[in-house]
Amino acid sequence: MKLFKVLSAFALVFAMATSPVAHAAASTDNVIRVATDATFPPLEFVKDGKRTGFDIDLMDAIAKVMGKKIEWVDIDFKGLIPGLIANRFDVAASGIYMTEDRRKVVDFTDPYYQGGLAVLVRKDNKTINTPADLGGHSVSVQVGTKSVNFLKDNYPTVQRVEVEKNQAMFDLLNIGRVDAAVTGRPAAVEYAKSNPNVRVLDKGLSIELYGFALRKDEPALTAQMNKALQTVRENGTYNALVAKWFGVTH
Repeated sequence: MKLFKVLSAFALVFAMATSPVAHAAASTDNVIRVATDATFPPLEFVKDGKRTGFDIDLMDAIAKVMGKKIEWVDIDFKGLIPGLIANRFDVAASGIYMTEDRRKVVDFTDPYYQGGLAVLVRKDNKTINTPADLGGHSVSVQVGTKSVNFLKDNYPTVQRVEVEKNQAMFDLLNIGRVDAAVTGRPAAVEYAKSNPNVRVLDKGLSIELYGFALRKDEPALTAQMNKALQTVRENGTYNALVAKWFGVTH
């Protein structure tokens, strides 16, 4: 009987330790688990083995105002929303557009930056000068991003080449495997700065708002983050970060 009780207690502890609820409880009150796909400069990327970028700095500033520490979780972009819903982390901060489809399953903070989809082409490409010229051409896009469905819905004759990582999308463009790449404008502009053989089309595909994603059952955390974001805007930190990463004030 004693052995049975010990085994039963062990089984209960194991079940609690491996359940989603247990993982949620493991995070203390002063820690926020934040997930990102750090492959999207200048918003989030890895430099010298360390995460950096606008989103990273902004989340750090927000957490500081909230009196919390961040526990970062690295994950592919396509897994951000499913992982958030599954309670693997508390916040997804990775250049996420606040789309209507995403709003159906998660909540967002107030928008923190305006972006949009942009088109990258090689400078020697003379056939694609506006988004209207994309039809019939091959275009690389990252899986799980708005670019995929946007092209599917608005440019049905585009030959989409879907890749897992942002860098792979750029690499295909560089070696001539695709005619263009579609991604967020901040990342497109950043890439073009260091790769003079490509250019960003002046006219974009869309205007979008970035927001930090949270679960719908965490309204208090969303409200706290919005309050902290407002404080960061008012105390000058936000403008300093925008100038640091985008070279302009906002």
